[in-house]
Amino acid sequence: MGEQGRDRLRELLDAVLDEDHATLADMAGGAYSSPFHFNRRVRRDAGEPPVAMRRRVMLERAAWRLAGGSSVTDAAFEAGYESVEGFGRAYARAFGHPPSTPAAGHWLPAPNGIHFHPPMSLWVQSTEQAVNPITEHLVRHDLDDTRHLLDLAGDVGDEAYEARSVPGLRVLAFDGPDESLAQVLEHLVAGKEVWLAAIDGADVPEGGARDPASLRARLDAVGPRWLATVRDLDARGAWEDRLVDALCDPPESFVMGSVFAHVITVAAARRQVARHLLRVHGVDVDDGDPITWLRRQRGEA
Repeated sequence: MGEQGRDRLRELLDAVLDEDHATLADMAGGAYSSPFHFNRRVRRDAGEPPVAMRRRVMLERAAWRLAGGSSVTDAAFEAGYESVEGFGRAYARAFGHPPSTPAAGHWLPAPNGIHFHPPMSLWVQSTEQAVNPITEHLVRHDLDDTRHLLDLAGDVGDEAYEARSVPGLRVLAFDGPDESLAQVLEHLVAGKEVWLAAIDGADVPEGGARDPASLRARLDAVGPRWLATVRDLDARGAWEDRLVDALCDPPESFVMGSVFAHVITVAAARRQVARHLLRVHGVDVDDGDPITWLRRQRGEA
């Protein structure tokens, strides 16, 4: 219990989830606190920034609504999104599949066991079986950062985009050259497509166009599937399982943990190469630091 017999934490959480509190300032005002102190108190007592908590719990409620037959449009606007497209992207990043696909459950990984409980209250789970946060951060940062780079590449002219600006560069010998921005960005997307095909036992994917808009569409399709696969491996503790990759000639086996490490490591290298090439072509780009990304995700920046 909080001061004077009040459950102050519960009051703070109620302020986070109030239907009329869309911003940190709204939440703090509802709790009769300054935004700074409100943010610090919720982070300290609940282990999660209030903006991030509200976003997560609203998505959990949306998943519950969708499972009950609500339309994607209704769920999007109830969750506070201004567009169905924006909601769809956020939902896919969080759950690993689009809102049109039924969720196995409506709870997302949480650092504190606090979840949405119908019709509009909270459930505090005593032992949270969450995905390892480091694993989650690595995958989501890779996907979000790749989207960011593809968006920036849209400002590069076609000739510069295809120009072989770093002759002879190959991040992986068997992948082909990474000499142009087009080649690097295509490899960032295609790598996940190929590995998921191997995991699913499917044929080698045909790929497709590699202009920035087309690659963004391919990433939006493969990204949620990759995130869902990694979450499943982590939840089952299946990192030591072996994949027999029939796409190799001859077939080769890989430990799943090494596949994950391979994808993340190679993607990190290629994202920095892409940054270099964007700067060569006159595009102002950040350094891609995951610390900055995580702070932004948690509403701290």
